[in-house]
Amino acid sequence: MAKLQLLLLTLVSVFLLLPSSAFGDCTCDTEDEGRDKTQALKYKLAAIASILVAGAIGVCIPILGRTIPALRPEKDIFFFIKAFAAGVILSTGFIHVLPDAFESLTSPCLSDSPWQDFPFTGFVAMVSAIGTLMVDAFATSYYRKSHSNQAALNGAGDVEMEGGHEGHLHVHTHATHGHAHGSTSFVDNSASPDLIRHRVISQVLELGIVVHSVIIGISLGASESPKTIRPLVAALTFHQFFEGMGLGGCISQAKFQNRAVVVMATFFSLTTPVGIAIGIGISSVYNENSPNALIFEGIFNAASAGILIYMALVDLLAADFMNPRVQTNARLQIGVNVSLLLGAGLMSLLAKWA
Repeated sequence: MAKLQLLLLTLVSVFLLLPSSAFGDCTCDTEDEGRDKTQALKYKLAAIASILVAGAIGVCIPILGRTIPALRPEKDIFFFIKAFAAGVILSTGFIHVLPDAFESLTSPCLSDSPWQDFPFTGFVAMVSAIGTLMVDAFATSYYRKSHSNQAALNGAGDVEMEGGHEGHLHVHTHATHGHAHGSTSFVDNSASPDLIRHRVISQVLELGIVVHSVIIGISLGASESPKTIRPLVAALTFHQFFEGMGLGGCISQAKFQNRAVVVMATFFSLTTPVGIAIGIGISSVYNENSPNALIFEGIFNAASAGILIYMALVDLLAADFMNPRVQTNARLQIGVNVSLLLGAGLMSLLAKWA
């Protein structure tokens, strides 16, 4: 839950900082001949509703594996869904977010020095990917040590080994106030390395998704051109749906308690709609071509791209594609490769409208 609080803090910071950073005189304003506030507002409200519903459905489909046997992580279809969603996330980073960051940080609205003298977009994306690796490694190490220490304390204080009878070991646990008879020892599933790994992955991935979701939401909400907003409604709806499937798959494998699952799923579903609502509120003073707005959006998009690309390649695709179950099943191996290409291809096509 500490990670969830970090996500909330990050989102609030983005909400507070972005509007103020965009209030400034722009040296290269462009006139938008298609401005129509009334018509644009209708499309924005439609975008809030459709993106909210699509995101919620997308993130909930893999989570429903708890109640729908066909969607459980041990089924083959789950690998197909995750590969497809990982392709979507990878394409989002390379095709949607990174180009936007390049466009912002190389804009003629910015001064030649230092923005035109150094490839800040690639640098920020690289640093973000390296930072994600470090957070990934340190968080996993921390949680493993924490769970190991807790398991050792529980084992020392709560488990009493009593004399066996009739060839069985009698185990008494204070935590459950019950008895269990059997020849096997008690195993703390919460300390499973794989489970800890999945929990770290799901939280770091949500952080990367939230950053760019808020930014694209604010950008859409601040626009007053129906011609610009109209294609974005459909594109972002599909975008959030498929991205939600990827995140939902990670959340499902992490086996969080129900409360944490609801918080993470709700948080993801609301980020873009809330971003749009904020964009609507600041549309009269927001200038997307102001230097401060371009720098802020460019840096955050580049950082988000680095996180998404790292997570898609290392934590989602590499982990599943090198899974012994996939490696020993030719049909499953071909299927996940096709799903990956399909997800990346479809999301790349959306760049035409987004």
